[in-house]
Amino acid sequence: MSQRSIERLRDYLAQLPPQSQALLIREFERAVERGEDVVLASTVLEQLRKIVRGVEEDEDTQARTDDPARLLFRPLEPFLIDTNFPTRPGQIKRSSLLPVWEWLAREGAPEAAREFESALAAARESGSMEAAARNFQLAAADAILNAATPVDDRQRGLSRVGSPSVVEDLLPIGSVLRAREALDTLGSRLPRQMRVFADAQIASATEALKVPSLQTPQLLPFALTLIAQRLVAPWQIIRLAIRMAASDDEIRVAATPYGVAVTIALHDLSFVAACLRTDIRRGHFEYVGEQLKTLHDGVRGLRTELDLRNDSTWGRQLTSIRADTSNALQSEIDSVPGRVRRILRQRADKDISVSAKVDMSEVEDAAALIDFVAVCRTYASELAINEVTLRTYSDLQHYVEQSTEGLVQSLRAGDARVRTYRQMQVKAAIRFCEILFGHDYASLMSRAAENAVTGERKSSRAG
Repeated sequence: MSQRSIERLRDYLAQLPPQSQALLIREFERAVERGEDVVLASTVLEQLRKIVRGVEEDEDTQARTDDPARLLFRPLEPFLIDTNFPTRPGQIKRSSLLPVWEWLAREGAPEAAREFESALAAARESGSMEAAARNFQLAAADAILNAATPVDDRQRGLSRVGSPSVVEDLLPIGSVLRAREALDTLGSRLPRQMRVFADAQIASATEALKVPSLQTPQLLPFALTLIAQRLVAPWQIIRLAIRMAASDDEIRVAATPYGVAVTIALHDLSFVAACLRTDIRRGHFEYVGEQLKTLHDGVRGLRTELDLRNDSTWGRQLTSIRADTSNALQSEIDSVPGRVRRILRQRADKDISVSAKVDMSEVEDAAALIDFVAVCRTYASELAINEVTLRTYSDLQHYVEQSTEGLVQSLRAGDARVRTYRQMQVKAAIRFCEILFGHDYASLMSRAAENAVTGERKSSRAG
């Protein structure tokens, strides 16, 4: 990819809302894990991470593959998040890594850190950096887990590691570093991608999880996260919990260690819902279709495959996701007809100035909103927006059809002074028709508009 292309990519990514950036990071990380478009995904990830960290890096300051901290924390990569959205079990904040590295080098395991850097300097020639990294990972894990274990007054010293948010990541970081081989083995035994998490795949994943070190409360969420990342529909991770409980009753599922799979699925749906609401508020609809599908399928899956009680923690979480999504969608859907009417409203000729113009960027915004309503129709029932979506879409079809016909007629007999403005309105109406009625109808109305202008001009010359 050329430097100019990279700059354009970065400019585009920089204008996205933070939650959309975080969602993209996760999706491209999954693509890398699956081995799909690795070069492109790595390029986009690099630019996104620069933006999220708020730093400008050139060739001299880019993190190298043999950077000590990078090598130390490489096993954590599948579980890192770059957003301020609350973490769930099986996730670690990327922002916690630098303070932990500095603490290790300063007082956590200073001798091991110095030995590691010396070993790296020698290993760069021999190519044995991996062995040096593994030795330090084990030493760092021991230091971290020792510091994070509440014994006597040890907890007081944790303030020197970093903020409370960093300290809460200490135990997960240490646990993942210590269990690196077990997690690597699990990843190697899983398919790169599972379109449907059916019985055969569930049985295979269950067998791969039969490792004592992965069965601990600290490590199991990370193991389940690895499996969820291989799923095309990550919410299907709940099927593993249902299989382990031999029941779809939420009480029995929650009583097993694998109940955390439901917590993971609900948290990830909440994150997608938050990204959707942010994108809607900012008028960014590029990923709305994908987000709505994820939410629709996830909500429906949890509602149908789990026997959830409305007053339970999980039941309330799912209800909240539906309600928050419904409210955000309904508010935006309700605003669409008014925006379309402002563009297509047929004013009297005397009320239109010679310099009047239709803002085409506003037309494209309205077109995106109409398309948004059309997409919402597909997922309306499960997200509790069926009535408002169907009513709004029907109103839009009726209004746009009538307005387009009226505007085309106005081209035949309207004042020549305002014809340019009318033509711009017709162009906008045809743009809306293409979304609401399809290409054929839009082409028909486009030809009618051309005939109306041509016919009016012929009549003028004949007179």
